[in-house]
Amino acid sequence: MDLEIAKSLCRTFPGCTEDMKWGADLVFSVGDKMFAVTRTGQEDGGISFKVDDERFLELTDRPGLVPAPYLARAKWVYVEDTDALGDEEAAELLRRSYELVFAKLTRKLQREILAHD
Repeated sequence: MDLEIAKSLCRTFPGCTEDMKWGADLVFSVGDKMFAVTRTGQEDGGISFKVDDERFLELTDRPGLVPAPYLARAKWVYVEDTDALGDEEAAELLRRSYELVFAKLTRKLQREILAHD
């Protein structure tokens, strides 16, 4: 998985915003709710994102993917080895993370986001 491709993909999602939090974390959000987080300034940094509850154990059993620190209880995984995922699979997982978070937004906010994109 190429992190630059992953970040570029996140930026294409309707209503996506990005900002820096906690000093060096680049956070991708929709409706002020995070759907992906990556470190900046680290060549070997990974990326964290939300996954479906039923896929959490499956994914964290794979080498290179672990429960995301501080967010595992919300079913987030951390890709510590970017070679653990191909670009296509990473894109599917990031898209799904966005969808899961978007689905939790109010209907009104969903409509506003979709109307602007």
